[in-house]
Amino acid sequence: MTSAAAGATVGQLITDFGRSTNLLSSSEYQAKAEDQNAAATAAQIILAVDQAFYNVLETKALVAVAQQTVDSRQLLVDKIKALTDAKLKSELDLSFTRVDLARGKLLLLEAHNNYQTSLAALSAILGYSDEQDFQLAEEPAVIAAPALDVLPLIQQALQQRPEVAALQNEVEAAQKFSSAEHDLRRPTVSALGVVGEAPVRDNHIPNWYGAVGVNINIPIFNGFLYNARAKAADLQTEVNRQKLADLRNNIARDVRTSWQDTMRAYERLSVTQQLREQASLAFDLSQARYNLGLGSIVEFSQADLQKTEADMADTDAKYQYRLTQIALAYTISSPK
Repeated sequence: MTSAAAGATVGQLITDFGRSTNLLSSSEYQAKAEDQNAAATAAQIILAVDQAFYNVLETKALVAVAQQTVDSRQLLVDKIKALTDAKLKSELDLSFTRVDLARGKLLLLEAHNNYQTSLAALSAILGYSDEQDFQLAEEPAVIAAPALDVLPLIQQALQQRPEVAALQNEVEAAQKFSSAEHDLRRPTVSALGVVGEAPVRDNHIPNWYGAVGVNINIPIFNGFLYNARAKAADLQTEVNRQKLADLRNNIARDVRTSWQDTMRAYERLSVTQQLREQASLAFDLSQARYNLGLGSIVEFSQADLQKTEADMADTDAKYQYRLTQIALAYTISSPK
């Protein structure tokens, strides 16, 4: 007997007792973790740009100090030379002033080199292949004292750092995936439907057919595969927990270190300011003594050297404090 039939079969999972839900939740947490990782990368880039920006400002300020030193020493050389020509000063005085001028020029060359290096670094980090001659504008900022207690800063960092949030989401994702792997040992329930038509058939057979049913799949034995997968997922969850604990410890250490650096830099501000004031006073007194013939060129030269060093130390201290503030703000994930 010849017969022919055509039909369709439809299957639908009714429940797998939470496995699919856990897999979906795991993927959602993993997506959140990637978003936080992107935020952490952006924060690192901003930190690098800010540091390069203030390095350029600092080296530019040091160039200005060095240039002022060279200009003042050049005037002194011209003055001493005129006095030497008039037989009012000795050649020794002129030699000392020329040596100081040469030192000032070397200092200026080094400051220019540092400025060009920092400018090249800023250009590179901003994506330029060639060095750009940026005209940077520094916003005036009030020098504020750092926080007296580091513990609130550590708590803020642990709450706000995107790296912590990313690892927390990874832990959640691993826990959900582990639950999904454990759910493999549970049964699954699905519905099955079949419908069709038989145009070529025996006349005693209806021309259509259909059936519905419920299929229950119960995993009994598969060589302990599901047990192994669940154990591996549990271990991965524990690995992520340990990574999160290590990250918390490292962030607490970094915040404490950055806070201590900021405290030292802030204390250095007052010291370098006092040093600059005292060095300027000593320079003025030694210059007056030299002009009156009461002091030697050696004394005046030493006072000039100390003033230059104090000026550069004070300038460096201001920018170093700002750089430590930037680093601390990054470690606690706070606006600068």
